Amino acid sequence: MNTVLIETIRQAHARRFGQPPVILAYAPGRVEMLGNHTDYNEGFVLSAAIDLGVGLALSPAGGAACTVQALDVPEEISFNLPVTSPAKQPLWINYVRGVVNKLGLRGRIEPGFQATFAGDIPMGAGLSSSAALEIAAALALGRLYKITVAPLELAKICQAAENDFTGARCGLMDQISSLFGQDHALVFSDFRTLAVETVPVAEDICFLLIDTCVKHSLVASAYNERRAQCEQAAAFFASVLDHPVKALRDVSLDEYNAFAARLDPVTARRAAHVIEENARVLEATRLLRAGNVRAFGEQMYRSHHSSQVNFENSCPELDFIVAQARRLPAVLGARLSGGGFGGSVVLMLHPRDAETVGRTLASAYARAFGHTCETRGVRPAAGARVL
Repeated sequence: MNTVLIETIRQAHARRFGQPPVILAYAPGRVEMLGNHTDYNEGFVLSAAIDLGVGLALSPAGGAACTVQALDVPEEISFNLPVTSPAKQPLWINYVRGVVNKLGLRGRIEPGFQATFAGDIPMGAGLSSSAALEIAAALALGRLYKITVAPLELAKICQAAENDFTGARCGLMDQISSLFGQDHALVFSDFRTLAVETVPVAEDICFLLIDTCVKHSLVASAYNERRAQCEQAAAFFASVLDHPVKALRDVSLDEYNAFAARLDPVTARRAAHVIEENARVLEATRLLRAGNVRAFGEQMYRSHHSSQVNFENSCPELDFIVAQARRLPAVLGARLSGGGFGGSVVLMLHPRDAETVGRTLASAYARAFGHTCETRGVRPAAGARVL
């Protein structure tokens, strides 16, 4: 956690509102190591909270008015309680409004409040700055208004806020990763049972994020289209298999191979990605527990290839970085991270190699695309908390 960031938020809040915050909360972003678009298909994901995040300061205010200042934009928005619907603009305020609405179903949110937030997660980089904002807001508001919610329920509240107030039909992966992260560990999540466990990662392993600076938005139609195609595929398999199929999680690779020819080719490829990705997560988890990081990295490369060919949620910039990374012996594995359609590639490697690899890839990227990418090393970090 960036202590300078937290102090900046604290001071900015005091300057703007004439009083120090009574509560400060922090939520990390996340990196998805394996399990791309499997969460809403009730499958498996390996992710990690990272040492970049969003801090939010909060203090009470009289009456029904709420004021939220976003230091990174910078912009300030006010609204009145109760919150019943999204705002037309800007988009970012709906992450806060949505949390106020959904958390308000569990307890009484009044009178109003004053909030200040900022983060060091680059927006649009596929590291889930939106979920970090939701979680930080939910933790702070819950503490201010004495609304106690278990972590898993808090994740669901924030998911509902994003679904209903921004239109992004996200799964639970981002919120669970932010809440359940631990130092030097990946988070293994089963999105049917919602069981969560941590898998230790050797301290001589780190992750390098290469931000393509190609911005994406999960509200864009492509994300929701992929989800609808997965649901269509699951409905098809439910109609032809002799056992219940609630989601693509329930379809084996043998069953897919037996019936996929009866699906339209695009929907079949979407289903293939999810079914194979679930198998990759389980195998990669086994490999990581056995300490076989090189074989784990190979699963990352396979995952990216499937995103490129089957799920088609990659882009030329992401594909270029992964292809270049594969040529470098120091890189153990690489793949896109997050919803796709832009954002970041995550590389697994040893810390001693991170700087050299980052420079090499940034130089190649600039020559190929005529603009720079951003590189930053991250490590698996502790989850969200009230400070």
